[in-house]
Amino acid sequence: MKTFLLIFLMMVVTFGVRYPVLALVGRYELPGSVKRALRFVPVAVLSALCAPMVLIQQGQWDISFSNAYLVASVFAILVAWRSRHLLLTIVAGLLVFALLKVSGFG
Repeated sequence: MKTFLLIFLMMVVTFGVRYPVLALVGRYELPGSVKRALRFVPVAVLSALCAPMVLIQQGQWDISFSNAYLVASVFAILVAWRSRHLLLTIVAGLLVFALLKVSGFG
């Protein structure tokens, strides 16, 4: 019962924080500078989620060529930069990572 109550209260807090902002945005026009800034939110959030997984291995910073996660990520970033194709970027990054893991590189 405590778990259900905790989940319900987390839902209430999350909804209470987000709903007023969404309700106001629907009623008022945002300034152009805010709209431009909001375009970077998905990239910033994805970077914040991925960076620790890529750069920290077994609780330690691992910024070296022996880090398969880092090598595959850099390769995927280069593919994304050159091709601007999401599926190609994902497949290329996964292939490089798999090849590195199978070869015992990282």
